[in-house]
Amino acid sequence: MATNNSENEMVMFTTNGSGATRKPEGKYKAMVVCFILGLGSLVSWNSMLTIADYYYKLFPKYHPSRVLTLVYQPFALVTMLILAYYESRINTRMRNLAGFTLFFASTFLVLVLDLATSGKGGIEPYIGICVLAACFGIADAHVEGGMIGDLYFMCPEFIQSYLAGLAASGALTSLLRILTKLAFEKSHNGLRKGAILFFAISTLIEFLCIILYAIYFTKLPIVKYYRSKAASEGSKTVSADLAAAGIQTQTNEGGYDNKQEERLSNKQLFLENLDYAAGIFLIYVATLSIFPGFLYENTGSHQLGTWYPIVLIAMYNVVDFIARYIPLVQSLKLESRKGLLIAILSRFLLIPAFYFTAKYGDQGWMILLTSFLGLTNGYLTVCVLTVAPRGYKSPEQNALGNLLVACLLSGIFVGVCLDWLWLIGKGSF
Repeated sequence: MATNNSENEMVMFTTNGSGATRKPEGKYKAMVVCFILGLGSLVSWNSMLTIADYYYKLFPKYHPSRVLTLVYQPFALVTMLILAYYESRINTRMRNLAGFTLFFASTFLVLVLDLATSGKGGIEPYIGICVLAACFGIADAHVEGGMIGDLYFMCPEFIQSYLAGLAASGALTSLLRILTKLAFEKSHNGLRKGAILFFAISTLIEFLCIILYAIYFTKLPIVKYYRSKAASEGSKTVSADLAAAGIQTQTNEGGYDNKQEERLSNKQLFLENLDYAAGIFLIYVATLSIFPGFLYENTGSHQLGTWYPIVLIAMYNVVDFIARYIPLVQSLKLESRKGLLIAILSRFLLIPAFYFTAKYGDQGWMILLTSFLGLTNGYLTVCVLTVAPRGYKSPEQNALGNLLVACLLSGIFVGVCLDWLWLIGKGSF
């Protein structure tokens, strides 16, 4: 169990000396850090997706947006399933730092690969990019599951900020893509210059995330309070972060204390939250069966020309980001379990809607439909992931966060596989 050091730390953050409870300090600072960490959790991968037009120029026969996503997802999913299974025994601090470090190294190597090959196509550079996409998947599983599990026993606002940061990575890369296209469109090797700028910025963001998580976030008073509370409830995953903040914990010789043994099993947690697990899975099945492959390859040619897929991706990402703030208005937050499932299942009507819009509609209707896809994705993701952890002890919340991220990545993987069905009958395989 937690030693007196941990218990005293909790008292220090909950009383003002006269016995009155006071709020731990640093909430808004922690929210900002959570946002940046969310940004760093996907900015590298979103950079690779957003410059897909550059990769289509280099590798026109290899379906880059579809293949890279298909490479990324199995590594993310398998790694996440393993980490979710062993969640209670894993050092969360080392897990998250390993993930951000791998993101940093892989992003830097994408930059190095492009510079070393002078931006040439061919199968060898393509294989190298696929290997680095797989590294992004492994890093994603470490960071996304580790962060959401860690934040699940803290403020709901921390989760919302982290999820908003995930979406902001897409919005940021889309905005940068538009700016770089405007800046370099008429210059020699303009697409390549934009891609290099993308990954240089992403590398700096990943380095910032390492510093913020390793040094700053763990020492915020409110974060120390929640982690001390988690340790007092039997969580072993926070020990290293508490030690880094100067708070020592102690466990029984068997490796688990009684409180840890009393927690619900992963199977029990999964069954109690089956509707939330199914919901987050189905949200991303529907989304990834359309985004990004269909938007790049199956929407035809329109007046916007080469700008068309860029505008579609940008509208999805920007609206997805905005939608993640809608649930902050309590009256607009959908909390009914049945209502959430109905809304999620209704999104599958978007699949025939996209098919008929691509076949018969103009670019305005497609932009509107893509915006609605982003709106529902962002809104429902936040609703499901912020409602689910209520009523559990800290170790159970951490485990539930990992399970839901595993379901989310499973949904992305299935959606990516279904996305290939759009190519049937087009002679594109």
